[in-house]
Amino acid sequence: MKYLTGMALFALFGLSGMAFAEEVAAPAVQATVNKGDTAWMIVATVLVALMVIPGLALFYGGMVRAKNMLSILMQVFVIFSLTAIMWATFGYSVAFTEGNAFFGGFSKAFLKGITPDSMAATFSKGAYVPEFIYVAFQLTFSAITPALIIGAFAERVKFSAVLLFTVIWFSFCYLPMAHMVWYWAGPDAYTDAAAAETAGATAGFLFQKGALDFAGGTVVHINAGIAGLVGCLMIGKRIGYGKEFIAPHSVTMNMIGASLLWIGWFGFNAGSNLEANGLAALVFVNTLLAAAAATLAWMGAEWAVRGKPSMLGATSGAVAGLVAITPACGWSGPMGAIGLGLVVGAVCFWSVTFLKHAMSYDDSLDAFGVHGVGGIIGALGTAVVASPDLGGTGVWDYVTNATLPDYSVLTQLASQAWGVGIAIVWSGVVSFIAFKIADVALGLRVSEATEREGLDVTEHGETAYHV
Repeated sequence: MKYLTGMALFALFGLSGMAFAEEVAAPAVQATVNKGDTAWMIVATVLVALMVIPGLALFYGGMVRAKNMLSILMQVFVIFSLTAIMWATFGYSVAFTEGNAFFGGFSKAFLKGITPDSMAATFSKGAYVPEFIYVAFQLTFSAITPALIIGAFAERVKFSAVLLFTVIWFSFCYLPMAHMVWYWAGPDAYTDAAAAETAGATAGFLFQKGALDFAGGTVVHINAGIAGLVGCLMIGKRIGYGKEFIAPHSVTMNMIGASLLWIGWFGFNAGSNLEANGLAALVFVNTLLAAAAATLAWMGAEWAVRGKPSMLGATSGAVAGLVAITPACGWSGPMGAIGLGLVVGAVCFWSVTFLKHAMSYDDSLDAFGVHGVGGIIGALGTAVVASPDLGGTGVWDYVTNATLPDYSVLTQLASQAWGVGIAIVWSGVVSFIAFKIADVALGLRVSEATEREGLDVTEHGETAYHV
């Protein structure tokens, strides 16, 4: 799941130390549910929901033209609702039950067998939370990811096509990625070396490879960013793109949305710890500092290049910092988080200006430029900032119940590259197929007349504003 993997001892550093592990195997611990952890997870789940509705909706909505504001709000709101139902009926089961290295099974389809007494493992032996709140927390992650994608092709795609694409992409891209990265048997399964090897064999593919992703750098951000890039390339540019002035209709709304995203991200990242403890506090601080540093880095780069710092640049920088720290937040120290934020703020500014112009694609709201590029930087950067020599936490081994003494940045970087590579390829292929199916079945793009009039009236029969 989202903490340092107990399997990391074997996936990253081989089988050295197994004899010692067998000698000091800890006795079984009693499974308990802590009310403080449970209360924190309820709050964290609410915060992540706040990120989507209204946070992401307003952040994206403020960047489109007024004639398309309501369409963005509608897409985000309905995607949230649609994925919630899919998550409860089959998504949770496919992502978080044992199956093979790529997919879980259907043993918990329709939440079968889950009761108020069911428990989900955290990252401490014997510590559990009610499974229902874990289901709800993970539901919000599954909902925001496809909602992020629409930013890449905003203002020109049919609402019906967006929904069909979401169903296909959620089922065959999000769920297997979540399973590959986050599914494992839980810390209590790692009682000795032999048990750890057995438990590790049932984990997701990227978990077995030792890829670290605390809160969704690969599962959420790279996954969504690559899908957005594929979509904007297949759909084509907006009418007038590069020829007409296409400006955000409300930077005010964009700033409100970015602020809600930032606040909600504390639930996203610190909630991924699943426990209310010191590590959650570290994650909270890392999340705060990375976003602040990236805001300053983006603003500084824009000021130097364009002569003026913009509000839109500041909000984009903050989100880039939040994206980059997401996979690293549980392993980085505070100074590492600042460094990661400074790097991603500058690089993402380059990606949404120079790279986008050079490659000539219309990523409307910079879903790829911020989430795709920022997610890649964060996932690879995790290997660096996790190093104890740079203030990171290192990698924990659940067999010996101690931090591994010899952390290797290069070894971990290879594991992180597995995660990045699989996310890019898997999302790229599934997204292409999903867009093709939606195009053949419904048609992806609205007509030129519809696009010029705006999607609010033509697609929904309403307008965001009456002036």
